Amino acid sequence: MSDRPVRLLVTDDLERSRLTVFFRLLLAIPHFFWLGVWTFGAFFSAIAQWFVTVLRGRPVPRLHEFHIGYIRYATHVGAYLALAANPFPGFLGAPGYPIDVEIASAERQGRLGALLRLLLALPALFMLVLISGGGPSGVGPYWVVSGGIVAAVAFLGWFASLVRGCMPRGLRNLAAYGLRYTAEVYAYVLLVTPVYPSTDPRLPAHAGAPPSHPVRLDVVDDRRRSRLTTFFRFFLLVPHLVWFSFWGVLALLIAVVQWFFTLVAGHPASPLHRFLAAWVRYQTHLFAFGFLIANPFPGFTGTPGYPVDLELPPPGRQRRLVTLFRLPLALPAFVVSGALGWLLYAAGIGGWFAALALGRMPSGLRDAGAHALRYSAQVNAYALLLTERYPFSGPPVEPSDDAPG
Repeated sequence: MSDRPVRLLVTDDLERSRLTVFFRLLLAIPHFFWLGVWTFGAFFSAIAQWFVTVLRGRPVPRLHEFHIGYIRYATHVGAYLALAANPFPGFLGAPGYPIDVEIASAERQGRLGALLRLLLALPALFMLVLISGGGPSGVGPYWVVSGGIVAAVAFLGWFASLVRGCMPRGLRNLAAYGLRYTAEVYAYVLLVTPVYPSTDPRLPAHAGAPPSHPVRLDVVDDRRRSRLTTFFRFFLLVPHLVWFSFWGVLALLIAVVQWFFTLVAGHPASPLHRFLAAWVRYQTHLFAFGFLIANPFPGFTGTPGYPVDLELPPPGRQRRLVTLFRLPLALPAFVVSGALGWLLYAAGIGGWFAALALGRMPSGLRDAGAHALRYSAQVNAYALLLTERYPFSGPPVEPSDDAPG
């Protein structure tokens, strides 16, 4: 992602002031007003920029810089509201905020692409609503209260920051992903760049590598898709959906038995662990096929070897107190998983049209859907006592330049 025209910069240290977190919305009121004024100006300047770009094939440099400042300022405000950063942001969109974007300078743009820019941007704007919430219907592009993944992160992060005095890295990074994608969408719509927004969830290395987790998703998919099976994907799912329903009921009953056994013994029963692990793996295969994250028709038993597969841990000791309160503890993770579920739906819908047209799945949509599947699998594994490790919501990061090899 380092070659993208909109680059995310993360220097946030995760520390949060409980006082400013508690009053975050009240403190942001001046920014709401100023962002509204700036949005009003950006709307009319974007119209002028559109006419000039269609006629000349090159944006007006001063309007270009105005729109870059607007996108950067909106990113700062969005990060402040979503608790992805702590300091009170400035009002000019100056570089240096802990969650910032670096946007490439003006360049020539194709007249036809500029002419059809809003029409071409519709899929990205649809994805924007699911990821960051709001979009053009809110006060600027970052009105996180209106819904989306960033809204779920802000809601959970508010409680976590009040209790811990810091923002969980996974939630911060997930919010940063939403803010970066939103900046890419608005840079495209405002003719700052002709490069289409990417849903690729990878963050720069300085966002911090995710911790090691015993539930891992292995993706060996080559992105090629059969147009025939893509077109009839829903009908091909019917036998799986019937089997999924029956297996789900049985898995729920087994999970209850496993919960009681783990409370008494301090570790899961191995046969029940294998059954539930197969269920979680099968669910991942099924959703990967259904939402075009993978192409082959999956088996019905959750056997390893699918192009989008899970690596699950063997049974081990688990603390009885954590086991007793496992479902209440998992509720925040289910909230995030539900929000990421919409990302999976969007990836499947967008991928369906793309696969029919191109015969392959766009890498950004495939990787976004894979991230949602990975987190969902970690949540299910935690709730079903396959592991005691809490799910990590943060997206993957790019390899560090300092990494060996």
